[in-house]
Amino acid sequence: MTPYQTLVAATAQDREDLTRIPLIVDALQGQIDRERYLRFLGQAYHHVRQTVPLLTACRDRLPPHLAWMKPAFAEYIEEEQGHETWILDDIRAAGGDAEAVRQSLPDHAAEVMVAYAWDQIQRGNPVGFLGMVYVLEGTSVALALRAADQIQRVTGLPDAAFTYLRSHGTLDVEHTDHFSTLVDGLDGEPDVAALVHAAKRFFRLYGDVFRDIRRAATEAA
Repeated sequence: MTPYQTLVAATAQDREDLTRIPLIVDALQGQIDRERYLRFLGQAYHHVRQTVPLLTACRDRLPPHLAWMKPAFAEYIEEEQGHETWILDDIRAAGGDAEAVRQSLPDHAAEVMVAYAWDQIQRGNPVGFLGMVYVLEGTSVALALRAADQIQRVTGLPDAAFTYLRSHGTLDVEHTDHFSTLVDGLDGEPDVAALVHAAKRFFRLYGDVFRDIRRAATEAA
């Protein structure tokens, strides 16, 4: 198998487990309200705003044998600029307080996921950070557009409240192709193993973000 095929095969159960998380199931079945959608956007803001700094740090810490990856990272950095502002705009369009979100702290799960990403770059193998890219972008392709349609159907929110989900879901179809090509350039078993290990962790950590959202919404009810 190619490195990308290895990654996909090794994380198949992790992807399946993510899709079974109750909040995601609710979203895809049209059983999510405006408040839970706003909570999702708030946590998305906190990890998306870290994307460009994380990509930049990862690029700068790539070891010499992975220097060939740097142009791809430069493209990612350019394409990801300002995506957190989409989320703030969506929050406003959905009737939420974007400024309060901007000044808030992330929930536990989102904070831990971002911290693990930084840890992979600064202490572990920087390639592990690509595991977060894989989880977030792969999830977007599979779920974002479907979820946006269902959430809009039941909440009646305007198109302007779904810029992040719809734009990110569409963009990530192309990103997934680029990502697979990038990963298939890895020719060292330690790098592939580090990527698989981190991706499995990120599936669990990203799942915890949704579990936190559902728990907080239940407690607030």
